[in-house]
Amino acid sequence: MTLKKYLWVMSVLTAVCWGIFLFVAGIVDPTATNWLGFLLFYLALFASLSGIIALIGFLFRFVVIKKELAFNSVKVAFRQSFLFSLFIILLLILKAAGLFNWLNLLLLIIIFSILELFLISYKTSR
Repeated sequence: MTLKKYLWVMSVLTAVCWGIFLFVAGIVDPTATNWLGFLLFYLALFASLSGIIALIGFLFRFVVIKKELAFNSVKVAFRQSFLFSLFIILLLILKAAGLFNWLNLLLLIIIFSILELFLISYKTSR
């Protein structure tokens, strides 16, 4: 797949994910829904955030940094967007459960930092 085709497909799928998220956010009533409504809401938000952050991360790496091949930039941008989106979703879940405080935030930052460092070191050791 060419870079232009990848960017086009990723942009279209991200727009579709944002449309699905807006649809789900419009029909889900947080006071009357069950776990399935929350699951759909968080999954749609996760997919939307992952797509837009991956596109922005790749474009930043490709335009500003320009040191890596496009394939490597795509992999790194997608991995980091996945982790960052998961981080945001976990923060929102903690907030909804009333468990969001500075200690939980600090623990999540440490966990995701260690995970990212592990993934970076795993890549270089192979």
